[in-house]
Amino acid sequence: MQITTLTIVLLLLASIGYRLGRGRALTMGRSLHSLPSYHGYYVALWCGVPAVLVLASWLALEPQIIRQFLVDALPDQLRALSPERMSLVINEVRNVARGYATPSSEAVAIGARHYQTLQQTGFAAMSVLCLGLAIAGLAWARSRIAPDLRARNQVEKTVTVFLIACSTVAIFTTIGIVLSLLFEALRFFHSVSLLDFLFGTKWSPQMAMRSDQVGSSGAFGAVPLFAGTLLISGIAMAVAVPLGLLSAIYMSEYANPRFRSVVKPLLEVLAGIPTVVYGFFAVITVAPFIRDLGHLMGIPVAAESAASAGLVMGIMIIPFVSSLSDDVITAVPQSLREGAYGLGATKSEAIKQVVLPAALPGIVGGVLLAVSRAIGETMIVVMAAGLSANLTANPFAAVTTVTVQIVTLLVGDTEFDSPKTLAAFALGLVLFCVTLCLNIFALSIVNKYREKYD
Repeated sequence: MQITTLTIVLLLLASIGYRLGRGRALTMGRSLHSLPSYHGYYVALWCGVPAVLVLASWLALEPQIIRQFLVDALPDQLRALSPERMSLVINEVRNVARGYATPSSEAVAIGARHYQTLQQTGFAAMSVLCLGLAIAGLAWARSRIAPDLRARNQVEKTVTVFLIACSTVAIFTTIGIVLSLLFEALRFFHSVSLLDFLFGTKWSPQMAMRSDQVGSSGAFGAVPLFAGTLLISGIAMAVAVPLGLLSAIYMSEYANPRFRSVVKPLLEVLAGIPTVVYGFFAVITVAPFIRDLGHLMGIPVAAESAASAGLVMGIMIIPFVSSLSDDVITAVPQSLREGAYGLGATKSEAIKQVVLPAALPGIVGGVLLAVSRAIGETMIVVMAAGLSANLTANPFAAVTTVTVQIVTLLVGDTEFDSPKTLAAFALGLVLFCVTLCLNIFALSIVNKYREKYD
């Protein structure tokens, strides 16, 4: 709450700086190098940026600073503890100071009070520094406003630096994700052969209690997981592609604008529904319906099946296919349609023989993006398809996917020295490579299409 209040105050000061800078520029006549609004942004940036940098630095360094002061203030018998025990004591002190726990000793209670004092003192000092910098920056920038001040250049340079910093953070975040997966996966492959992992047909990562069990030393063949992922994704795409493509054709070629303006947002609402809601729908409605239907037809259907998860997942990803397909079909030049009509083609013939072939690259790109979304889905599979790693092509059997096993392996007490836990990183690396290749392929097709018609 204190940080939020300080942030709001800094934003108010920046807005005041904008008004003061713009007002001062307006009083100088028409001989300004930059527009008055740029002078306002110039003052606002000098008011807000230094204070925000100090605030961000404090938030990043505060835990270590307070920890060091807290350790120095602890009694000698506590400071002599090992680093692991010291971390436990510090965590207990923090929990007591925040009201989450009761102190286990008088030393912890004293440390909690000292922790609160350090937090309050540090925040007060940081707030005074931030507000002082904001006011000083506002006054200095306003005093610099003059007709020859190149405010626009400096504001645009600042915005450029900010955009570069944001893109750099995104790039380094991606690199960090890849490296974290890669290093842990390499540790896993030191214990389990890469060939056994990629081509093995038994998946039982749990360590058994008896040596005669299949998983006594762990069975890490991921083929059942890959097969289950492909089976559920295939069922989902069999639902999403026809429905999404046909709805896109209708909305772009047949529907009137008023109907389209209402139906398209309603269709895209499907993409905003939480996946856990789809999971409940699959468990409560779709799975019993498929089981009862199979019973009537004499087909054995498991309580948790790939069909129920795939059908619901297909409904979920319909907007991914329909929205992009609708956009690319609408982007096909009207001259192609008029040429087809001029040659005597009917509307349906023009769509089948001219519009869809012209929009095919974009449609394929949308389908591949939907495939990536289906492969990465977890919650629906957990609730509707089960956790059984069965190597089967039967859509009425219980199967599992790569993402579900990643969640299963990392739930509960985990130690990152056993192959069981490290297998999650190997699965994540494989999933990352597959979805990355699909996304690159899809984007390359879409970019080729845009270069052709933009």
